[in-house]
Parts: sequence; structure tokens; C-alpha cells
Amino acid sequence: CERHGAQLIVNDDAELAARLGVGLHLGQTDGSLSAARALLGRQAIIGATCHAQLELAEQAVAEGASYVAFGRFFNSSTKPGAPAASVELLDQARPRLHLPITAIGGISLDTAPGLIARGVDLVAVIHALFAAAS
Repeated sequence: CERHGAQLIVNDDAELAARLGVGLHLGQTDGSLSAARALLGRQAIIGATCHAQLELAEQAVAEGASYVAFGRFFNSSTKPGAPAASVELLDQARPRLHLPITAIGGISLDTAPGLIARGVDLVAVIHALFAAAS
């Protein structure tokens, strides 16, 4: 990551993120965001999954999140049963949240531009990246 100027963000494991000195992403059942913030410090990047609920995002902001993630926006083979989020949620979230918003779930080169046009700052891509030919 250092060689490419990329930030590493560990999923779900605050203790590992603390040992490595990297960022952390927490799902709704992965532990307390407040506790992770206390462990990692004020400067650490900590994100929170908010599925399709603006209220969860507002709670994450209050607990010290650096960014929030909404989704799944499209069908996803990675998490097929994940709750669906609508692009209208982004319209509601953008004026109320003053931190980066991430979209996740079935995102590809074809679907990312529409989400970015709706105010998404970051996209999380898994399947389209690993399934790409090159």
C-alpha cells in the first residue's frame, strides 16, 4: 500500500488495525465504533456499514466515523442477502452527512458513475475487480 500511496483498511478487526496502524471498517455486528475510535485514536480512518438506513449513518457520525457506507445498491454475489439501498437514500444523506459516503454492493465500471453523480465519494468494489480479465 505504501508504495502505491494507498490506505489499507482492515475489515472487522479493530485490534489488528491497531497493531498494523491502519484504518478499520466495521459492520453493524462487528463491535462498537466508539470503542474502536478509543483504541485507534482520533486520526485513524474508521468506517461504518449503514446498509440502507440514514439513522445508522447519523449514529455512526455521532460515534466518530470517518466515513459511512451504504448498500447494496445492485445485486451482489459477495453478499446476496444484504439489504438493498436506493439511490434516493443518497439524495437524503448528502445534505445531512458531512463526511465521505461510500457505496457498496454490485458496483462495476458501468454502475459507479451513476452513484458518483448522486454524491457518492467512494465506491467499494469486490466482484467486478476480482472477476476482471486484466
